[in-house]
Amino acid sequence: MITQTIRRCGSWLVALSMVGWVVPLDAGWPARVDDQPLPTLAPMLERITPAVVNIATTTRLHIPDHPLLNDPVFRYFFDLPNLGNRREKMQRSLGSGVVVDAQRGYILTNHHVIDKSDTIQVALHDGRQLQAQVVGRDPETDVAVVRIAAQRLTALPMGDSNRLRVGDFVVAIGNPFGLGQTVTSGIVSAMGRSGLGIEGYEDFIQTDASINPGNSGGALVDLRGELIGINTAILARGGGNVGIGFAIPISMARQVMEQLVEYGEVRRGLLGIQTQELTPELAEAFRLDPASGGAVVTRVTGRNGSGDSGLRPGDIIIEANGRKIRNSAALRTVSGLARVGDPIRIKYLRDGKPSETVVTVAPPAQQQQIRGNGLDARLDGSVLELVDGGNGSDLLRVSAIKRDSTAWRIGLRPGDIILAVNQQPVTTLEELKNLASADRKKLLLTIQREQQQLVILVR
Repeated sequence: MITQTIRRCGSWLVALSMVGWVVPLDAGWPARVDDQPLPTLAPMLERITPAVVNIATTTRLHIPDHPLLNDPVFRYFFDLPNLGNRREKMQRSLGSGVVVDAQRGYILTNHHVIDKSDTIQVALHDGRQLQAQVVGRDPETDVAVVRIAAQRLTALPMGDSNRLRVGDFVVAIGNPFGLGQTVTSGIVSAMGRSGLGIEGYEDFIQTDASINPGNSGGALVDLRGELIGINTAILARGGGNVGIGFAIPISMARQVMEQLVEYGEVRRGLLGIQTQELTPELAEAFRLDPASGGAVVTRVTGRNGSGDSGLRPGDIIIEANGRKIRNSAALRTVSGLARVGDPIRIKYLRDGKPSETVVTVAPPAQQQQIRGNGLDARLDGSVLELVDGGNGSDLLRVSAIKRDSTAWRIGLRPGDIILAVNQQPVTTLEELKNLASADRKKLLLTIQREQQQLVILVR
């Protein structure tokens, strides 16, 4: 049986056109053909490769002497102290990044390249090695920005990924398998790939380039040497490379990067509408061509600009801010990259007739549930939710937890109520995130478990 998996690992691309001659296998390549020099990408690559860097991260993993020592009930029953001196091991990983601002030292890479890392070391093309600091990260799009303090940096100019077409030649530069800077080649195989389950917001460039571990975060460039994508993942059957790779378009990465630099995070809002796919059955009912695609409005909440936009259930959204909307995922991507307060121009069909309106992105309602790693890496494997505590107050409860995950190993269990973080009371997910990020060295959780209060210390 052939299994199919999506792997994040990034690497990338370019090919040359055929020149119409044959060279004997035992002969060397001629310097010229018909008095014309052979085509080469060397001058362009010499100019841009200094902007692509190697990224090495280290993560400190705590190893308890015995699994039972992670259980707070077991420690309490036997009057054992909290785990303070646990064995540790260092986990190292490799990736790539692209210098996009030479003056400020900003490097664009993937979130998963630096996720959970304790140290980030950047190796430049000229041999310099520097420690990097995280500027911001966005797991939903797998984009992150780090910063180094260095002079004489080379930045890669950004191109326009919206102008890419299937068949365009592209070049990928990265650090596969830790070998050092490597250039690979291919073409654009498809645009706007989504529904792969890799990220929350997907609008990938697909390429046939050979992608290998360590290329994640590297540069995908066009033949002008302009950055048009960030290498991210491959589609693998049985773990091998089958020539299907994905890159985040620079149009998306740039929008995310601007918010990460300004706020340290991406501040997303709501359109206030719910949609579903335009299935062939629905298309027939609406007397539309199913191949045209679209997102069918199923509900208008009225909590923001959509309530005054004139949109109604049954409307079919076909375009947003000039981008063709083929499905609900495409609309979600457009709205997810917009800032709160931004207007989004919507084109839609009602009773087969086209119309236009403007919807304003509104602030999100208070989040009720989130995965633990969205708040702090030390809570990975848990799901936290706000529940009504009575008397008008809210409680922060662990609603689910994956066995043997990071959150499980520190002692959290389903049903635990988090009362305080680092001795500060918490009643919202935002408060927990702020308090946890204030002290990265330790995390002191006060929890309520049934009729008992416990304290969990995480270092």
